[in-house]
Formats: sequence, structure tokens, C-alpha cells
Amino acid sequence: MWEWILLGVILVLLAWFVLTYNSFITMRNRIENAWSQIDVQLKKRYDLIPNLVETVKGYARYEKSVFENVTKARAMTANAGNIADKAKADNMLTGALKSLFAVAENYPNLKANENFMQLQEELSGIESKIAYARQFYNDSVLEFNTGIQTVPSNIVAGLGSFTKRDYFKVEEGERAPVKVSFDK
Repeated sequence: MWEWILLGVILVLLAWFVLTYNSFITMRNRIENAWSQIDVQLKKRYDLIPNLVETVKGYARYEKSVFENVTKARAMTANAGNIADKAKADNMLTGALKSLFAVAENYPNLKANENFMQLQEELSGIESKIAYARQFYNDSVLEFNTGIQTVPSNIVAGLGSFTKRDYFKVEEGERAPVKVSFDK
């Protein structure tokens, strides 16, 4: 009789182990998919920026530093390798784009330009998608990290070599409002 009880306990533990392990695999794949979605949106934004910059350049020729910052941030985004570097570069690019739009506010003809309006609308849509993708990624990381740190699933995580993932974070400097100055 006790052999059956022992066998039942072993089967329950084995089933729990398999289900927990599989849930970690699912969460890990969800995180990788979420990161891919962020990458897709960042690529769209990356491809859109040269058109936007050229459109604004036609109106604001003397705002050279703004264009240089956008170009530099765009290049950093393209060359970033890991999540932390990509997040830092993306945050720099977001700040540079805010400056670019702040400059554009001072050119009424530019704001009325059909190409600029279309590019700005497209970029705004991409920014919303990036924000959603970041949120989904961070939610997935939260679920995964919680699973690998809580008892008893941390046992399975340790045996399966599942390690903590990094969040997509906004740097402290990127939270400040953008300041635009036209002083030379």
C-alpha cells in the first residue's frame, strides 16, 4: 500500500517538475518574442528617421546640433548589441527626436508641410508601438523573474539553468523634459 502512495507522490512531483520546466520555456520564448517585437519597431523608426531629418533640415538649416544628435543616436541604436546597450541607445534617440520635434514647432511652414505631418504621424504610431512592446517585454520579464525567484519553482529554475532577465529601462536623464535653446 505504501509503495502506491510513494509512487503517486513521485508521479505528482515529476508532473509538477515537467509543467514548471515547460512554463519557464514558454516564458523565456515569450520574452524573446517580445524583444523581437521591440526590435521590429525600433528598425521601423530607424528607417523612418533619415526622411524626417531631411524634411526638417530643409526648414531649419541652422539647427545643426539637433541633426547631429539624432544621427549619432540613430547610429548608436544600430550598433547596440545587448538589451542594456539597446535600451540606452533607444533612450538617447527618443530624447534626440523630442528635440527635433521641439525645433520643428518653431517653423510654422514646416508644421503645415504634408510630408512632415505624415512622417510625424507615422513616427508617433511607431513610438506608441514601441512603448507597448516595451511594456509587454517588461511584463514578460517580471513573470519570468518572479518564477525563477519564488519557492518551489526556483528549484526547477536552478536545475534548468534559467537566469534572471534584464528589464528595458529608461535612464534617469531621459525622464527630464527636453530643453530647447536657440541661443548661439
